[in-house]
Amino acid sequence: MQRPGKGKTPRRPGPRKASNVEKDPVGVYCRIRPLGAEDEECCVEMISSSTIQLHPPDGLKANRNGEYKETQYSFKKVFGINTSQIELFEDVAKPLVEDLIHSKNGLLFTYGVTGSGKTFTMTGSPGEGGLLPRCLDMLFNSIGPLQAKRFVFKPDDKNGMEIQNQVDALLERQKRDSQQSVPKTPSSRQKADPEIADMISSEEACKSENVDEDCCYSIFVSYIEVYNNYIYDLLEDAPFDPIRPKWLGGGTPVRNNEFIPPQSKILREDQNHNMYVAGCTEVEVKSTEDAFEVFWKGQKKRRIANTQLNRESSRSHSVFMVKLAQAPLDADGDHILQDKSQVNVSQLCLVDLAGSERTSRTRAEGSRLREAGNINQSLMTLRTCMEVLRENQMCGTNKMVPYRDSKVTHLFKNYFDGEGKVRMIVCVNPKADDYDETMLVMRFAEMTQEVEIARPVDRPICGLAAGRRHRNQAFRDELSRRLEERGSPNNADDAGLMSQLIESLPALPPCELADPSDDQTLPRLIEVLERRHRIRQMMTEQFDKTATTLKSMIQQFDSQLNAKENFLHDQRSKLSEKDKVIINQRAELERLEKKSKTLEYKVDILQKTTDMYEQDKRSLQQELETREQRLHRELSERKRMEQRMQGVMTDTKHKWEKECERRVNAKQMEMQNKLWVKDEKLKQLKAIVTESGSGGVGFPVERQEKPERPSRERDHNMAQKRSASPSPLPGNVFKTRGGGQAVQFTDIETLKQECPTASSRKRRSGSGEGPAHIDDIENRAPVTSTSSIHGYQKRRKP
Repeated sequence: MQRPGKGKTPRRPGPRKASNVEKDPVGVYCRIRPLGAEDEECCVEMISSSTIQLHPPDGLKANRNGEYKETQYSFKKVFGINTSQIELFEDVAKPLVEDLIHSKNGLLFTYGVTGSGKTFTMTGSPGEGGLLPRCLDMLFNSIGPLQAKRFVFKPDDKNGMEIQNQVDALLERQKRDSQQSVPKTPSSRQKADPEIADMISSEEACKSENVDEDCCYSIFVSYIEVYNNYIYDLLEDAPFDPIRPKWLGGGTPVRNNEFIPPQSKILREDQNHNMYVAGCTEVEVKSTEDAFEVFWKGQKKRRIANTQLNRESSRSHSVFMVKLAQAPLDADGDHILQDKSQVNVSQLCLVDLAGSERTSRTRAEGSRLREAGNINQSLMTLRTCMEVLRENQMCGTNKMVPYRDSKVTHLFKNYFDGEGKVRMIVCVNPKADDYDETMLVMRFAEMTQEVEIARPVDRPICGLAAGRRHRNQAFRDELSRRLEERGSPNNADDAGLMSQLIESLPALPPCELADPSDDQTLPRLIEVLERRHRIRQMMTEQFDKTATTLKSMIQQFDSQLNAKENFLHDQRSKLSEKDKVIINQRAELERLEKKSKTLEYKVDILQKTTDMYEQDKRSLQQELETREQRLHRELSERKRMEQRMQGVMTDTKHKWEKECERRVNAKQMEMQNKLWVKDEKLKQLKAIVTESGSGGVGFPVERQEKPERPSRERDHNMAQKRSASPSPLPGNVFKTRGGGQAVQFTDIETLKQECPTASSRKRRSGSGEGPAHIDDIENRAPVTSTSSIHGYQKRRKP
């Protein structure tokens, strides 16, 4: 039986974003720290306000792919070694604080190798406050008098804010003050910590001018760290337990003095699909000193260790979050509008990333080695996310960005998806020992500048009339002034007005009654009083009519004033939008100029590389032509050699043909001589036989002819005659190695001849023997080559 498959939980669709959303590139800045010693070798040079150049240290070879040793990198702005903290704040962090006040999120983080000045840039030192204290100072300077009372805004533990009325807020304050276990909000009346007292001087204080006065504000801060890819709350008061073991991320219990929080925090997603740290402590602060005191409390718990490269090396990524809650006032401008939907919450995250490091240089061991591995892994995940974002934007792909591979990237996923501005400060240590790490940081910064983030949309504006707080304050001031005037002893003006009013009425007649029977005085007095009553009623009606007219005129003027204020507000908003458009166009222009410079630089490098390749091509072509010429020469030489060898072979062939012909002729001559000798021997033998036969019978003896010397012509003719009518030889004829012919005899000829004299003798002697004696003569071919019997010399070889 087949089990039914388990269905997958459908993915919750994320918030849809318009396809025509305007985007801005990630703002990447570079800050160069001074060298530790004057005699150290420097590998970073600031060429302009937006470009730096890296020089490889002595002894470092150039790459094999043709790149030049010196490389240039462009940024939105470069801050040299003489840049002050206030200059860096004005260009980088101040716009983020202004966006925070206008309900827009922001993310600012420092990136670089260990010991490059990231913590100093973010925190600073006494007398030289960093970006974090300056952001807090500007924020409180801008909204200081507009802050709500404590606990009017209350976090709902789901990344949102609730609004409490004055009674609930008062009860909450009394309840929190009575609980000793809960950490109290620091008070600005306490004595400031001497380590943070002189961070920012009064001359360097700044504030934002465009603040909505018809809203109430409240600031909450939280401080967390990401250690070994676990999130810990640095503001949580967790007492150290020496008996119960604490656990590291690797699963090792720790009982020494090093404090490790017993439980890490988890990330969750709110109803708006924004990531937040669940259960994180959020402290409401009312001044810069309060906020920085909270920061310093968490800073003392942050993990810092001593390494070979940095005496105070950060072993975790720290995130200081500033959350600003604001809500509009009601129509009277007196109390906060009790509507949760009207509450706007914006957040600014200031991140101090731990520095990337090589364990071969830091010589880390044990827990330090594990920390370095987790730090490098989280930074590599951040780099991978940036690469995937850039690839999706440039190539039009839809690859999944691996935010969840690291807690840092998962926490700030919404910022990269368009929930706020993102800015990065690349801190660089110019010493030559950090050249390789600095090169990797520069490549990451160059790649990050090509990532574009969707521009955050403006929050909806409340529909109530502007200037409510100002009018309410003016009414209160006027009311208090009037009350003071009424309570003062000097009322001379009111008495004068009263006397003028009484004088304008008809005069009263004499009221004395001299006689009880006087019936004229009372009627006359009644008539005058009635007349004065009618006049008073007329004056009251006139006063009411005038007051009504004046009130209508005031209301009309008020409506016209409101319309003009609304018109001015609209015009200002349009002007601000135009200014934003201009600023964006300027930023786009600067970005395009930087991109153009970068492309020109790349084109220059490609042109130089092309020239090098062209030069190599020409040299290779020359070498190829030289080799072809050499090959042609070798081929022609080979042909000449072949012709020469063919000539030599032809000559040698003719020579050997002649030699063979000569040898054949000589062999033929020799064989002819041998044959002639045979013939002569045969003739002599025949002659002897004939002579012996004729002598016994009485035949005349023929005269022996003198043998003739053989000649070539006669032998040639004889050979032709023999060839014309050849006699079969008892042998085989075959060719010799030298080109001649040889005969091998396979049979022996036996010549038998009967001697007539011998037979007659035998017959005369009367012997009774049978047939006559027959002499057997065996003639062998090899034996016939001996010397002549009759004394003729053997013919020499020609």
